[in-house]
Amino acid sequence: MDNPTRKIGILGGTFDPIHAGHLLMARHALRSLGLERVLFIPAGMPWLKTGRRIAPAYHRLAMTRLAVEGCPRFEASAMEVERPGPTYTADTLAELRERFGAGAALYLILGMDAARDMGRWHEPERVFALCEVVAIPRGEADDNDGGDVPSGIRVLRDAPRLAVSSTEIRAKIAAGASIEGDVPDAAADYIRRHGLYLAGGAD
Repeated sequence: MDNPTRKIGILGGTFDPIHAGHLLMARHALRSLGLERVLFIPAGMPWLKTGRRIAPAYHRLAMTRLAVEGCPRFEASAMEVERPGPTYTADTLAELRERFGAGAALYLILGMDAARDMGRWHEPERVFALCEVVAIPRGEADDNDGGDVPSGIRVLRDAPRLAVSSTEIRAKIAAGASIEGDVPDAAADYIRRHGLYLAGGAD
């Protein structure tokens, strides 16, 4: 039987690597929306990033699992990593809709940059039909009122700000700089052990 009170958050992304900003977004959504849980779903083959070097999906999934370990209402999912072909959010949401039933409320949690880019997504109208899309400002550069975010997206304006990005973290690692505080400790240790993001590092 469907439980109409179930509220599930979905936080997808390349997670290359997952960082403190992702976790902060999830915690804020959890409290603000009264979610039962947040699913962290690393993209298997993110088609919008074709041509950019990305850490293998199994590494990104492993880091995500380590990052959410010990958080009982956070869960890492391998569903996109295990699905063949390009990763489309609409397909993921359809699969989750079948899993949780029509009575569950699904909330897709996005950073403002991803929300502004939704016009380029595969079947964005299908995404809106399957869930409520929620945007969370991260850095001070994000507009409090949502700026040019497409209509139909709910902006959580009171979110705490943490200006950290995976791009900056990869650059720090390549330069030999510290990523303490940027990446959860267990994930940072995984990066060091596997030599990720170093020039000529392991794949």
